[in-house]
Amino acid sequence: MHRTKYIFVTGGVTSSLGKGIIAASLAKLLQARGYRVTIQKLDPYLNIDPGTLNPYEHGECYVTNDGAETDLDLGHYERFLDTPTSQANNVTTGRIYQAVIDKERRGDFLGKTVQIIPHITDEIKYRIQLLEQSGDYDLIITEIGGTIGDIESLPYVEAVRQLMWEMGRENALVIHLTLLPYLSTTGELKTKPTQHSVKMLMESGISPDILVCRTEHHVTDEIRNKLALFCNVEKRAIIESIDAETIYDVPLLMLDEGLDRVVLEKLKLSTAQSPDLSKWNEFLSKFKNPSQTVEIGLIGKYVELHDSYKSIVESTIHAGAVNDTKVNIHWIHSEDLNSDTVKAELTGLHGIIVAPGFGPRGIEGKIKAVQFAREHQIPFFGICLGMQIAVIEYARNVMHMNEANSTEMDENTPFSVIDLMSEQKTITNKGGTMRLGEWDCELLHDSKAYAAYGHSKLKERHRHRYEFNNKFLQAFEQAGLQAVGFNPETRLVEVIEIRNHPWFVGVQFHPEYKSTVLNPHPLFVGFIKAALVNKGIK
Repeated sequence: MHRTKYIFVTGGVTSSLGKGIIAASLAKLLQARGYRVTIQKLDPYLNIDPGTLNPYEHGECYVTNDGAETDLDLGHYERFLDTPTSQANNVTTGRIYQAVIDKERRGDFLGKTVQIIPHITDEIKYRIQLLEQSGDYDLIITEIGGTIGDIESLPYVEAVRQLMWEMGRENALVIHLTLLPYLSTTGELKTKPTQHSVKMLMESGISPDILVCRTEHHVTDEIRNKLALFCNVEKRAIIESIDAETIYDVPLLMLDEGLDRVVLEKLKLSTAQSPDLSKWNEFLSKFKNPSQTVEIGLIGKYVELHDSYKSIVESTIHAGAVNDTKVNIHWIHSEDLNSDTVKAELTGLHGIIVAPGFGPRGIEGKIKAVQFAREHQIPFFGICLGMQIAVIEYARNVMHMNEANSTEMDENTPFSVIDLMSEQKTITNKGGTMRLGEWDCELLHDSKAYAAYGHSKLKERHRHRYEFNNKFLQAFEQAGLQAVGFNPETRLVEVIEIRNHPWFVGVQFHPEYKSTVLNPHPLFVGFIKAALVNKGIK
């Protein structure tokens, strides 16, 4: 009888060591060996999901096909594995507690005192194993957010301890990602923080099976012996994770270290099939050996934290590789753009992306960026709010609707060219109430979007409350801005273009959520190609 095996990934010493990249890299190697793999993230914060979090707090909010607002690590999972994730792939403490409290209110625990153990840990175990019911997987990798020792993570660690005991050692293992700091004064890597981190994990009842050690310098045989001795881990299971040139190198580095082989051997699974990474290596070769470069401006209001636009940046990398091109991103804060600065900031760019976002801050700068791209014939790509900004700019500067705006920014605008969606008008709660997830779109055949996709029927992911106001559609089309993509049921405008422009495309959806290493998104591919034409290369 088939039984899914589990791999739990924990972190120690410090946060931001890259558990998500290690989990995704291991999953890629296992998938390349023919195993069916998925990854989930357990986030210890009390928010139900990151949908209401400012990007400065937690980076971008990633959206799945089924409308889950999730941690950005799910983007890494999808980009590496080229398979979609779902609601079940991201669990938060807020969701766990909400489920348990709802059960208590219904009377499910009538007569019982509701406690962390067993009620919260039972709910965590249920959520961890939910993926096993929703798909036929050989292996499920579960990444536990935070750092060992955090109070918030303790229920998850306890739940993992229970699962390890229930499943048996041949059906589950723990990978502990830790840091080996380098002291330049003595010229040596120090193992003591890792020893303490493992000790803390063992105090919780879990002994790690594999240690993955983040490091700036190669781990010597002496250090491996020391870690094996003091951390109760086999020497062959001490894995070096040296700083990589790119995140896309990490699967190959883990392959060289034998991480996938050690995992399979410990789980009593076959290692007979060698991993097929030919397509991955082809991408990496193109990525690292481009024949040309383009300069792309990314206009946003969270540019200080690059993770706020993680999926967009990775999508330009994927599209650049297809075009044998290195994409140099210029991070431009929309609040820095005005009539006096826009020329100096944007001159020399071969393409301009206006990024998504919410609220009025930095909007006028984005409008200036769109105007510059339109008037100077620079390839333009507007995503979600970026599309809406393009509509507002066109209304103001071409159609002479000087006070045109979105009702998100100005409720009293006389020209509400962007307006709140009708089904959103009665909603008061903020969390999980936007138009989310995958929706249909149909393209007109004589459009740049259709040329990029090669077909007219799409399914793309959304995350928005406001939409193009169809009351103004005829006026826009008469003035030269065309709606070329529509939702077939609601007639919501999904894609706009300016026909007499080299490449001016705005989309209401988020194409960056669907771009993967092996399947770059066609709109990003088309945009980078247009930027190369603008530069005079193609």
